[in-house]
Amino acid sequence: MAGLFPLNTRLPVALWKAVGVSFMILLGASSLRHLLYHSTAWDLGIFDQAIYLISQGQPPISSFLQGHILGDHAAFIFYPLALLYWVYPSVYWLLGLQAFALALGAVPCYGLARQAGLSCGLALTLAYVYLLYPLVFNLNLFDFHPDALALPALLGAIWAARARRPLVFTLLLVLICSCKAVLALAVVGLGAWLGLEKRWPYAGIALGLGIIWFGLATQIIIPYFSQNPESISRHLSRYGYLGASFTEIAANLLFKPWLFLGGLFNGPNLGYCLLLVLPLLWGLHPHQGLALVALLPFLLMNLLSQDPSQKDLLHQYSLPMLPFLLVIVIDSLAAQTAWIRSRRWILVWSLVCFLALAKIGYFWERYLTTWDTWQATQTAIAKITPTGSVLTNANIAPHLTHRPMVQLIIPGAEKLDLTTFDYILLNQRHPGQDSSPEVVQALIAAIQENGHFQTQFQQDGVMLFTQPTAPLALDSVNP
Repeated sequence: MAGLFPLNTRLPVALWKAVGVSFMILLGASSLRHLLYHSTAWDLGIFDQAIYLISQGQPPISSFLQGHILGDHAAFIFYPLALLYWVYPSVYWLLGLQAFALALGAVPCYGLARQAGLSCGLALTLAYVYLLYPLVFNLNLFDFHPDALALPALLGAIWAARARRPLVFTLLLVLICSCKAVLALAVVGLGAWLGLEKRWPYAGIALGLGIIWFGLATQIIIPYFSQNPESISRHLSRYGYLGASFTEIAANLLFKPWLFLGGLFNGPNLGYCLLLVLPLLWGLHPHQGLALVALLPFLLMNLLSQDPSQKDLLHQYSLPMLPFLLVIVIDSLAAQTAWIRSRRWILVWSLVCFLALAKIGYFWERYLTTWDTWQATQTAIAKITPTGSVLTNANIAPHLTHRPMVQLIIPGAEKLDLTTFDYILLNQRHPGQDSSPEVVQALIAAIQENGHFQTQFQQDGVMLFTQPTAPLALDSVNP
């Protein structure tokens, strides 16, 4: 990795220590959340199931999405990831890779700072600033998302363009696009910015690759694998007030611009923008703000969306903007226009923002609230065979996704053909995400009325129903 950056010396030991400590903290936090049954089917269960099925040579048909995994985000990165599951199938591969990628982003951040002429000490400070940006910690707690794998690649691509390394640049862009179709817009934004910086070859590569891949993914690959030409509308529903399709949205942009203006300029969006820049506000000087062009695609998508999760520092939607904000900070420090240039005060600012905005408190405020049923849930899961079909709640599902069929207890679950499931596992005390005690009670009534199930296990509000023909297992918890 040291050879990646134009340095006369090796990368400092302090940088690798920071990466290592960050990796261990991030992996420990996400693993503990998973062990406490607070990871969810959306999205850890979806991706874990798909990658597992690929590793077993089966079509990655998600029982949650009711379709091929490529019909979701055209994320081809899942196929090479399946090699890890082929060696040993475990959801902790995903949690570990995500933690490693997020921690590793400090290395290209350091390289960009040194490339800009900053001292080793100040470059190290920028690496710490990156690691303390609240979104890095918070996203790690929100299941697994391939977006995280693209973060160090995007930072590395910026460095490669500035270092005039076309092969490295192109390969990193391909990696970014393989993680999720929408990340092609980050590549397009990168190309637009590089064009303004007159780095024409790199701008052309990024614009060409980003536009072509976004078009192929959204217009051909996703509709084909989902077997639904309107499959992209699931994501467009967040912009329903602007139109029901790309064509209608484009028409409304021309003939009803007030819809867009109202969606952009409002109180929640102002709060979101402040939240986004606050941890880096000390170094965001407008004279070095050209890189803002690169983050416009994602900023506009998040501002126009009606989904609140796109306007916080908890979810993956803001992640592609972070590299460009860091570039502005680095360039401001290099030009000596940053509002704060003292390493000590930069770290104090970052640490205060981290403590204020990172969701460390979730562990005692949320994750320990289900401890009273932890042992019962473990026991119930151990009685389910690795291949049996399961109906359960969204928080238990990621522990049972190494099988072709898992579905969720959500409103309307009592109307399903329950005989298609070998096992029904529910938690009366903690119904799970997108469920409620009323939904669970309605399902129990449907099970009793069905007459095909018997109660295999019941303890602390955790109930496991099985069909008499369903085999029992000693232990089938996902590794």
